[in-house]
Amino acid sequence: MTNTDEINTDDKLLCVKGNDFYSEGEIYTVGRIVNDKYFQILTSGDDDHWYATLDDKGIYVSFDSTIATDNKAFFDKIA
Repeated sequence: MTNTDEINTDDKLLCVKGNDFYSEGEIYTVGRIVNDKYFQILTSGDDDHWYATLDDKGIYVSFDSTIATDNKAFFDKIA
C-alpha cells in the first residue's frame, strides 16, 4: 500500500476490494475532504459519492449490510 497519511481532493484511489458500489480494480477520485479521517470518494462524474474513512485499517467505505452483500470496500492511494 502506498502512503495514505494524507488524502487530498482529486487524489486517485484504486479499489482493492470491491462491493456492490465500487468495483475492484477500478480507479476512483477523492472529492471533498471533511477532516483528516473522513472524505468523499466519487462514484461517478456527477458528484455521486460515499463517505470514506482513513484510519489504521486503511482507506475504506462502510455500508449498511442490508444494501451491500459485503459491507466494506477498500482502496489504496495511487502515488
